[in-house]
Parts: sequence; structure tokens; C-alpha cells
Amino acid sequence: MTTEAQKEHQWLQKLVGEWTCEVECIIEPGQPPVKWMGSESVRSLGGLWILGEGQSEMPAGDSPASSVLTLGYDPQKKRFVGTWIGSMMPHLWVYDGELDAAARVLTLDTEGPNMAAEGALAKYKDVIELKSDDQRVLTSHMLGDDGTWQQFVTVNYRRKQ
Repeated sequence: MTTEAQKEHQWLQKLVGEWTCEVECIIEPGQPPVKWMGSESVRSLGGLWILGEGQSEMPAGDSPASSVLTLGYDPQKKRFVGTWIGSMMPHLWVYDGELDAAARVLTLDTEGPNMAAEGALAKYKDVIELKSDDQRVLTSHMLGDDGTWQQFVTVNYRRKQ
């Protein structure tokens, strides 16, 4: 079975490369955000998928953190699909998303552990915005009990030159 790359698959290829990143995360409400640096290596798998492997130090000086991102496009569902795992938690994040009309912003919906209520799940969305060929921004949001999206992570990526 051979699948021809769609324009959505080609969009994902813009993420391929070596990246540095600065992470800003609100760990506790009312506290200033915590910042740290990291890197990500993104490669293509057959022109249909991308695989991103991230590395960083945890902000509290804990052990290094690693993550793996997979993203692809399912032409039958007409949706972006993927996963994210990190060495700092046992949850498998499963993505389902869509690209905006301008082809600059990919919004990925998912579900994961509720940071405000232990043992419960919450709705999340990760938003990848292409600022240029060499810069992208990821923001993570959790749906609060009041029905509003609360942004808690911003990651600024810059392509290594």
C-alpha cells in the first residue's frame, strides 16, 4: 500500500530539522512561570509522518527529561493525528487536530491528567504556530472547570543554523 503525500503531510515536513527551545511553564497558579532550555530533533518518516525527540533539563534541577512526538495526517479522517510521551509522566497523549485556513496554526486536541484534580482527566489542546521557516511556537492549554482554556506552557523553538 502506497500513499501519496497530501498538502497536510507536506506541511508537517516544515517541522523537520534541529531546533533549540525555551520553555516557560506555569507550575503553580499565582506563581511566576518557570523557564528552562531544551532541544528537539525532528525527522521525517516516509514523508507522511514526523518524529520529534526532545531533550531538556527539568526546571528544579531534577534529572534530564526526554520526549517523543509523532504527527501525521489521516486522509480518511481528514484530521491530523499523533502522540506525545515524556519521561516525566506515564500518560500517553493522543492527538487529533486540524490546521487553520491560513496553514499557519495546527491545533491538536487531547486528554490527560487533570493538574487541578488528582486522578481525574481533563481536556487539553496543544497549538503549534509557524512564525517563519526558522521559528515556531507551541502553547499548551487546559480546559478549566469554568469552561475557559487556560494556557500554562509556551515553548519558543528556533531552528539551529
